[in-house]
Amino acid sequence: MRPKRRDTAPLDLPRGAVHIAVMSKTALITGASRGLGAALAEALAPTHHIIAVGRTTGALEELDDRIQAKGGSATLAPMDITNADAMAVLCRGIHDRWGGLDLWFHCAVHAAPLTPTDHIDTKDMEKSIAGNITATARLITFVSPLLGADGTAIFFDDPRAGTKFFGSYGATKAAQIALATSWQAETAQIGPRVHIVTPEPMPTATRARFFPGEDRAALSDTATQAAAVLAQLSENSAS
Repeated sequence: MRPKRRDTAPLDLPRGAVHIAVMSKTALITGASRGLGAALAEALAPTHHIIAVGRTTGALEELDDRIQAKGGSATLAPMDITNADAMAVLCRGIHDRWGGLDLWFHCAVHAAPLTPTDHIDTKDMEKSIAGNITATARLITFVSPLLGADGTAIFFDDPRAGTKFFGSYGATKAAQIALATSWQAETAQIGPRVHIVTPEPMPTATRARFFPGEDRAALSDTATQAAAVLAQLSENSAS
């Protein structure tokens, strides 16, 4: 059986490809392999061409299968957001093919192991800074011109700053949201629109790393939270 062709970075399919031309709107999702990012990709698939960024190729391909089953289309970008050159190539490719973006959902996060603050591993802290702060700042710089005045960027808060054992994650996640909040204030009158959302606890791999013995049945599923995020986004756009 001939393997299914995937639309993958560096965005090398013909620009006139039918399945891309059908979708007039585009959504970039960084951290789309699993969890909320994947759920958002599926929820947006009927109305947007999805540009899905994640480090796990297999998970992205499984996401692509689900998107195609919904009649949607996706471009898969199996990339690490901490790789500056890869992100530059991705964003230039988006510009060259579509001219810009309508939506950007930044779901990617590095979840360092929980540990007492005086036991934080230097490499874990460096990865947290690279993934949660430096990569976010760089992506804002790269993606802002693609969104222009009319696009929308969405960030996801998980307030853990000052919580015991969350030193690496809490500090760098708070810094990430501080970047988004500053950008939000700066663009309030000129665009793009920037929203910061705090989803309900979900049974994601990140949460399982923090709370391995938790009763996951009590958590909200990612599809429900994705629908809630999009509903909130629609309300904000209408107001």
